[in-house]
Amino acid sequence: DRGRKYYSGQKELEDFYPQYGYQTGATPEGIEIAREHSAQIKTYDQENKPVTPQPPPNDAKWRFFWHLNEPNPNRPLSASNPPRCLPKDFPDWETKMNRWGFLMHDATIAVSEMLAVGLGLPQDSFSSKMLKGPHLLAPTGSDLTKYDVGTIFAGFHYDLNFITIHGKSRFPGLYVWLRNGQKATVAVPDGGLLLQSGK
Repeated sequence: DRGRKYYSGQKELEDFYPQYGYQTGATPEGIEIAREHSAQIKTYDQENKPVTPQPPPNDAKWRFFWHLNEPNPNRPLSASNPPRCLPKDFPDWETKMNRWGFLMHDATIAVSEMLAVGLGLPQDSFSSKMLKGPHLLAPTGSDLTKYDVGTIFAGFHYDLNFITIHGKSRFPGLYVWLRNGQKATVAVPDGGLLLQSGK
């Protein structure tokens, strides 16, 4: 509800940080764009092809990057070490974002340790490498009254992160592609989380 209230309100200029590559605070619609995947898409049969045209259009979604860790004071501010953005008129923003963010972070730690044990590796093989990482909470928002049906809010892409975790969306439209090229609709049950590994 907090994200919905933020995205439906007036965004302030101080919430935008283009000088840090929009890696903190608000990223407006039309900024992010997926990489081109023409060659990969050609390998899919017609029923499994993504609807994202190639080259892809800019995403029609908003995003807010919230860093779970404070910037490292021993390093200069940059896209990989940006300041945090606290939107005005949201006095409990930090508390709420950190609570949700660290709950999701803890879930990724648990899953990474389960994966290690399942692969016959020491339990902390992956989780130890996640310590002090640049963990981000990045809720998205889209104005569904502004765009036509079929608009691409997030183009066909793969994630670079070790693990990406999603909560349940209010609206459908997220698809994943299995290793065999099959397209599948994502449906997260109430109280559930979706985790995916990066490439």
